[in-house]
Amino acid sequence: MEIYQFSSATEEILAGVKALEPAIRRTADAIESERHLPDDLAHALMQAGIFRMGVPRVYGGPELDPMGQVRVVEELSRIEGSVGWLSMISSAGSFLAAFLEPSIAERLFAAPNSVVAGNLRPPQRADVVDGGYRVSGHFRFGSGCHHASVMACGCIVYRDGKPQVTRRGEPDIRVMLVPKSKVTIVDVWQTTGMRGTGSNDYIVDNVLVPSEESPSMAEPPFCSGPLYRFPQMFLVSHAGVPLGLARSALDFVLDLSSRKEASPGRGLMRDDTNVQETIAWAEAHLAAARGFVYGVLEDLWRSLNGGARPAPGQHANYRLMITYSHQAAKQIISTLYDLAATSSIFRSNRLDRDMRDILTACQHRVVHPKMYRPAGRLLLGLNADEPFF
Repeated sequence: MEIYQFSSATEEILAGVKALEPAIRRTADAIESERHLPDDLAHALMQAGIFRMGVPRVYGGPELDPMGQVRVVEELSRIEGSVGWLSMISSAGSFLAAFLEPSIAERLFAAPNSVVAGNLRPPQRADVVDGGYRVSGHFRFGSGCHHASVMACGCIVYRDGKPQVTRRGEPDIRVMLVPKSKVTIVDVWQTTGMRGTGSNDYIVDNVLVPSEESPSMAEPPFCSGPLYRFPQMFLVSHAGVPLGLARSALDFVLDLSSRKEASPGRGLMRDDTNVQETIAWAEAHLAAARGFVYGVLEDLWRSLNGGARPAPGQHANYRLMITYSHQAAKQIISTLYDLAATSSIFRSNRLDRDMRDILTACQHRVVHPKMYRPAGRLLLGLNADEPFF
């Protein structure tokens, strides 16, 4: 059920997703066992524009609106959770192109194989030197580092051995863009779920990052489109991951219910009234979560297009929907997992992977239930009191 009229650019990328679905499904086991995307699939996803959804049109990117980005990630997550996650991570990183000087953005983000991986929190240290910053640090959760061209490294700027602060008295945090060739990947990604994301650690050792390659999303962007007027928008496609995983789980159980006997001689699962009730409940809860996500984004997008800053309530709802969509999906998938009983436990089926993927995704700090707290502060007329919120 579609609840938004998507742009032609979104429809074009969705057509590319549909064309790639057979290849993604064929390589699902390899994605899981190798713990990263096969090179040919990563290349195909690059050519489809899936990793660059936040790149401004002026640099050859699609500059997809928020609803379109969520929809693409939702569809990819329905097909394969790790692919959906990687599309979300790199699309979030691609927003940085709007905060770079045009010549630098063109060089780093114009090519189809320009892919950002990395992590911003917790920030490491970057020391001010002539021409830029000297960076050394051990960074974690470099999702997509296997196929990335640039690694994003969140850093607190130090000058003369002391943390530098902004005019607002806050730590000066910048994103150091380091070529993949200058980092060392540390293979630590042995996890419950999202195994195919290759979210390994990475080490930067005494690398000089030029000043012009260290953007700050707290500063005005060079590109003035509505997509970049609300810096926190780079987080938006997080919401597509749980929606797609929940849809995948529901589709699996719907198919299972038409094939599996409830018990010998008592008909199929679909004839059981408990199954009927649970399926209806799950469909309603998923529809409600989708409605919340896309409704909040449409409202926010109208304001941004009109030149208005998001009101505190809009800001709070934006972050609420990102967290709530994950928690709702976890509840839906867990309930379906119980419903399918022993059919859930085999790694050869989708439901097992959907369950492991949603459990892992829900541990991310951006979507953790503790994010309800700063949202609640905004709704109560207080400051969010949370960096990057």
